[in-house]
Amino acid sequence: MTKPAFRSPLISRRTALAAGAGLAALPLAPMPFGRPAAAQLAAARVNAPAPAFAAADSNGREVTLADLRGKTVVLEFTNHDCPFVRKHYGTSNMQNLQRRWTERGVVWLTIASSPRGEQGHVTPEQANELTRSRNAAPTAVLLDGGEQIVARAYGAQVTPHMFIINAEGQLVYAGGIDDRPTARAADVEGARNFVDLALTELSQGKPVSNPTTRAYGCVVKYSS
Repeated sequence: MTKPAFRSPLISRRTALAAGAGLAALPLAPMPFGRPAAAQLAAARVNAPAPAFAAADSNGREVTLADLRGKTVVLEFTNHDCPFVRKHYGTSNMQNLQRRWTERGVVWLTIASSPRGEQGHVTPEQANELTRSRNAAPTAVLLDGGEQIVARAYGAQVTPHMFIINAEGQLVYAGGIDDRPTARAADVEGARNFVDLALTELSQGKPVSNPTTRAYGCVVKYSS
């Protein structure tokens, strides 16, 4: 699978930036698809109990947040065709994060929430092939494209949109992967990686210093 190279900051009609703190999308181009009104999405709050969920993974196993109590959990909302997602997978930035932290006992859940017929929708077989071909290392890939229960519970707005839940079940981080809101692969180097920073602080028994940051990426498509 050829790794994409991003030489231009131009993005497609299906991409947008979003402000993680307010979870408000800032469209960079007209969007040809719709999203539910903000009232239809839950507002998961940092430093509050993380919304419970149960979802099937790409191998048919049910994954529930309740079963993961006592572990740090990362939620990575994804769309493999999104240029912002490709930026982090094409440079192995996402895979390196996954591998570094799962080796330390963190549960990393990659969540594919695109509904059928929309960019980023995957079958279980496609999800497993993407994991293999990209040398990814999540604990599991959750398929959330049916009723989009997990995405709605957390108010996921873009891909990648990142959330971290501590061992006590509290949501302690929500926002972007880093501070470089572009689709350029070259911008990975030198970026401040908020997810890595938050996980490092948690592993040291410290509070997360930046619990809410600006999320950026391609807009999550919600079915009506």
